[in-house]
Amino acid sequence: MALQVGLVGLPNVGKSTLFNAVSQAGADAANFPFSTIDPNVGVVPISDPRLEHLGALARSARVVATAIEVVDIAGLVAGASRGEGLGNQFLAHIREVDAICSVVRCFENPDVVHVAGSVDPVRDIEVITTELVLKDLETAEKRVERGQRAAKGGDKDLVRELAQVTALRDHLAEGHVARTFTGDLAATLARELSLLTAKPVLYAANVAEQDLPDGNEHVAAVRAVAAREGAEVIVISAQVEAELAELPTEERGEYLASLGLERSGLERLVERAYALLGLLTFFTAGPKETRAWTLPAGSTAPRAAREIHTDLERGFIRAEVISYDDYAALGSEAAARDAGRLRIEGKDYLVADGDVIHFRFNV
Repeated sequence: MALQVGLVGLPNVGKSTLFNAVSQAGADAANFPFSTIDPNVGVVPISDPRLEHLGALARSARVVATAIEVVDIAGLVAGASRGEGLGNQFLAHIREVDAICSVVRCFENPDVVHVAGSVDPVRDIEVITTELVLKDLETAEKRVERGQRAAKGGDKDLVRELAQVTALRDHLAEGHVARTFTGDLAATLARELSLLTAKPVLYAANVAEQDLPDGNEHVAAVRAVAAREGAEVIVISAQVEAELAELPTEERGEYLASLGLERSGLERLVERAYALLGLLTFFTAGPKETRAWTLPAGSTAPRAAREIHTDLERGFIRAEVISYDDYAALGSEAAARDAGRLRIEGKDYLVADGDVIHFRFNV
């Protein structure tokens, strides 16, 4: 499964610069609104030291990383929910992603014109959140109207659904995001509504290099907003990420260390996105290929087999599992087997992060 993260933000907050850096896809980063009309999509391999180590131990002919798709969605403006600035198209693109990374400008630079004329991340967040909430409110109101007609016959399930969506509508009408709704909402109804503000959100506070790694007063304001919304914050410098992307791999660690960072902004962004979406990584390893796979936490072994091929799930017999730590410590599958560290697991086994799995199945 490919995790898809949508980059959103007002124009000129550094969104496309960040996209260029993490995907090296060359999106237009011009200093004016709507330089990104159609969403640019970059497929970004996820760096995982465990994968490289497994590949070396298994003497694999190739090593294949799992990846995320980063979608650069055009800058939103006030009135987007009413179609301003091609807003309807942009909001439709947001609806398709798994998680939202909202890039918020937390740097001062007179050469980069802010669409509102000044740097105020709280105001910027309010503009974006308002537009998303208004679009969700429109969706909920339509569902309430439909539910009122359907529930006239007194069907208990329809009456219950109407009560749920009405409570949600009222929550949105008060300006709250769907993520903070604590009332009952059936899972099927939530999927059908596909609300924008129900998606996990990560705020990327875009700062100048000198404000790494901890941020500044603007970042503190963003953290306060995120805490109220149930969102998370990472401090990142799009300009630094752009410079980092152009360095040879062997020089990147030293550059990051000079800024007081252990990992790049992309690595931290991916880590938090995984956590927000409840994902984990498992591996397959052998002479031909070592590969990383992304899977929802809490998935069974047959569900993991499906990531490789649906035939493996249908014909699943068992999973031969070695934890990454055991594989790395013992040096090979054979050594893990001899040491009794290879486990035979059945259909009910819940895959753990870092599992190295060999699936047995009927053709």
